[in-house]
Amino acid sequence: MSTLKNTEVIFTDRVILHCDLNNFYASVETVLNPALKGKAIAVCGRTEDRHGIVLAKSEKAKRYNIRTGDVVWEAKKKCKELIVLEPNFDEYVKYGKAVRQIYYNYTDLIEPFGLDECWLDVTDSDKIFGSDYETAYKIKEQVKKEIGLTLSIGVSFNKVFAKLGSDLKKPDGITIIRKDSFKEKIWNLPASDMLWVGRSTEKVLKKYGIKTIGDIANTSPEILVSFFGKNGYSLWKCANGYENSAVSSFGDMPEVKSIGRGCTLVSDLETDEEVWRVLLTLSHSVSKHLREEELMASGVQITVKSNDLQSVQFQKKLCFATQNAREIADCAYELYLERYDKELPVRALTVRAIDLLSFNTAQQLNIFFDINKHLRHEIIEKTVIELNKKYGKHTVIEATLLNNTKIPTDKTDEVLLPSARFR
Repeated sequence: MSTLKNTEVIFTDRVILHCDLNNFYASVETVLNPALKGKAIAVCGRTEDRHGIVLAKSEKAKRYNIRTGDVVWEAKKKCKELIVLEPNFDEYVKYGKAVRQIYYNYTDLIEPFGLDECWLDVTDSDKIFGSDYETAYKIKEQVKKEIGLTLSIGVSFNKVFAKLGSDLKKPDGITIIRKDSFKEKIWNLPASDMLWVGRSTEKVLKKYGIKTIGDIANTSPEILVSFFGKNGYSLWKCANGYENSAVSSFGDMPEVKSIGRGCTLVSDLETDEEVWRVLLTLSHSVSKHLREEELMASGVQITVKSNDLQSVQFQKKLCFATQNAREIADCAYELYLERYDKELPVRALTVRAIDLLSFNTAQQLNIFFDINKHLRHEIIEKTVIELNKKYGKHTVIEATLLNNTKIPTDKTDEVLLPSARFR
């Protein structure tokens, strides 16, 4: 018998809601401009800066099979009457905060999952607001009335199934998944409907005939671990309803697991030198954030998107954990040179610091690591940081970055990825 299956797992008595604002960016645009209501609209990145993909779309646009991630010209080909809008991120942040303030009337256990999604633990709210369904309905209607946006809400006993439920009835719906009937309700759904089953995971699962959530649940956890490492056991727990993580208190910051910066370039990168300049620029941004958080990277990951919109990802360990931009960039560039097939020009790049450690963590020196070179890099970088603090940003920069890096100047090149804690 499976040793992993004998691991103790306990159903909780929590009542968790997953609240998902429908077509968030597009819906905010219709609140700002009611004349857009009922029309086919798409919020897209600026085509001038090569961010010309669909970020959000209205319900009418969905009927034309317009999808998030479509290139603008593809979306317009599907729907000639499509209205394309540039994003108003400041407004989206403002509306997201306003909706969370409504949630706070019902519970202080609120955990954001991106700007437009939140988990709420309303276990102890029934004496005030009624049953789980009544509470969800009251939240949904209050948001609609006061903010003008619609919600889809999943109600369940854990975060994964609550998230799944909010996806099942859109827009403006409520779906309840209870622990005594979840198998009948969700085990026949595609594996990709479950949180954490992305495209690459789905591809591996399909290779072995694992196509539904029930298939995951009924696969030996040891087999899943052999495919995905410890994440395989997490998938098995999620599919069987054993996911048991608590919803964070309102305002809690999740543990920082990685720090990354990425951008879509104004034009394709054709040479290694151009790629190096972008990687170095992104690494400086990552380094700044690491220093602010008092963390060090013991690994580096890069994502490269070619001009056919296909992405690949590579990562490697560092010999010595660091905050230094040049060392992060050197590792990122090595990955690019060693692993990326250069047949196609580069459209977008991301640099991510991974396997983070506290700045105060003691480290064992490696015979292959030049500690004196590292210390010289740190002296130079800290001096530049101090000079820029004193005399203004970009007072001192590396000469190579004076060349055109092809990095856009607007704010849409910075993407905040959702972060959540699971056990």
